[in-house]
Amino acid sequence: MKTRLAMFIAATLGASAMISGQAFAEESTLKALQDAVTNGSTDLSMRYRFERVDQDNIDKTANASTLLTRLSFTSADVKGFYTVLEVDNISSIGNENYNSTVNGHTQYPVVADPTLTEVNQAYVGYKNEDFELSFGRQRINHNDQRFVGGVAWRQNEQTFDAYRLQYGSKDSVKIDYSYVYNVNRIFGPDSANSDLAGNLHLLNVTYPVNKGHKLAAFVYELDFDTAAGISTRTMGISYDGSVSKVKVHAAFANQSDTGNNPTDFSAQYLALELGTQLKAVNLGIGYESLGSDSGVGFSTPLATLHKFQGFTDKFLGTPANGVNDLYVKASGKVGKLALTAIYHQLESDTGSIDYGTELDLIAKYPVADKVGLMVKFANYSADDFSVDTNKIWGMLTFKF
Repeated sequence: MKTRLAMFIAATLGASAMISGQAFAEESTLKALQDAVTNGSTDLSMRYRFERVDQDNIDKTANASTLLTRLSFTSADVKGFYTVLEVDNISSIGNENYNSTVNGHTQYPVVADPTLTEVNQAYVGYKNEDFELSFGRQRINHNDQRFVGGVAWRQNEQTFDAYRLQYGSKDSVKIDYSYVYNVNRIFGPDSANSDLAGNLHLLNVTYPVNKGHKLAAFVYELDFDTAAGISTRTMGISYDGSVSKVKVHAAFANQSDTGNNPTDFSAQYLALELGTQLKAVNLGIGYESLGSDSGVGFSTPLATLHKFQGFTDKFLGTPANGVNDLYVKASGKVGKLALTAIYHQLESDTGSIDYGTELDLIAKYPVADKVGLMVKFANYSADDFSVDTNKIWGMLTFKF
């Protein structure tokens, strides 16, 4: 009897201990989650922009007045794990006298800033020293964003639904690999062009040779489900550094068809830019070539395209004959006012077609702490490609 009683007491105490332990574990987990939220960081930013587009082949002039409001939350770490949530709202201030690509106002030129409210980023990450893993909707920018970028100039940013692994640091070899299964494009969820789904592999490896020299190698395997014509494999290398007082950027890549691309082709990419400072003015000259083969131009569908080949965005898609861009630029400051001018001369890869020229001007001024003002102007003068176009932007940014 005493033995049975002892066994019953022991079993009861054991069960109680297990229940108490489970309750303690649940309480600890709940406390950790509460701490992750309460100790996290929240950011609010707003960006108002007015964009005017005057395009020769459309009678009406586009006037887009839009406001981007972004709320971002990053949790505190819980044993290396963290979460990021970012929500955007894009509103039109006044009448939508522009073609957002989804509002049906096709009598106006395109300004690809649709009104919407959507999740811009939502992912879970884990970080331990030089190792970082993330899964979900996230921002991915590689190098100068010529091949992979977020198109942050547009009010609706391009993000990637992806698994991403990063290993290394800025002072050593850094490996950045992503498997992307969907690209959330700038056109918004109501557009037929909102997504680019597929099996996309993005590998970028950077190596700082020393303080003044950096190498990058990249491989991009893009096999799209519904865009076979731009399913490509791109392999390349780039260099950024300084030789004496001259800054140098150089890049080379080869692109060929992959997946279900119906065209067998191989095209090359080449870029070289030299820059130096002359007293208070930064001067630069550059040449960028997106070649062509078999009637297919070298494409960069995941790039931040607005940064390249002129702000009027005439070359978002590479022409069948490729495109060569010879440009010069100058920048400097007058007090707090930063000024930049860029002039582009654009032609086909073979040089047989003169596409046109473009002048881009930028002025930036810090109005106050966390308040910035930008004014941009772009004039494309067409020769044998597209039409004459003028664009002007006024933009105010606020960070809270």
